[in-house]
Amino acid sequence: MALYSEKVMDHFRNPRNVGQIDDADGIGEVGNAKCGDIMRMYIKVDENRTITDIKFNTFGCGSAIATSSMATEMIKGKTIDEALALSNKAVVEALDGLPTHKIHCSVLAEQAVRAAVKDYYDRKGIAYDPADFREMDEEELHEHCGL
Repeated sequence: MALYSEKVMDHFRNPRNVGQIDDADGIGEVGNAKCGDIMRMYIKVDENRTITDIKFNTFGCGSAIATSSMATEMIKGKTIDEALALSNKAVVEALDGLPTHKIHCSVLAEQAVRAAVKDYYDRKGIAYDPADFREMDEEELHEHCGL
């Protein structure tokens, strides 16, 4: 059995939505010092709070690139509330799985989306519960993904 699914390999070799949005409405950056992965997400949001465009830049392994790519595909065209409902588990399932030691990449993708939404809220002066956007430390990150 292959270590990575065909979907993971496809999103690694042909990542979707790579780049940046110069006039982004929200930008989120997260990283994991232990593995060296860094993700930056850019979102463009319309007056209906729909994500009309999303781009990412990821410095990291193939799984980090694939999860970033898949996460952008999953929330493009969705509302902010739908984007906030994105879970790392949904990203992993959409990719037909990841090796256990790479699950943390999906958590980073989820966190990058949330960080971009938080930045959007901050820029627009939209109130939110800070607890909804608390970043995980490395220990929590690995507990969250079962490592």
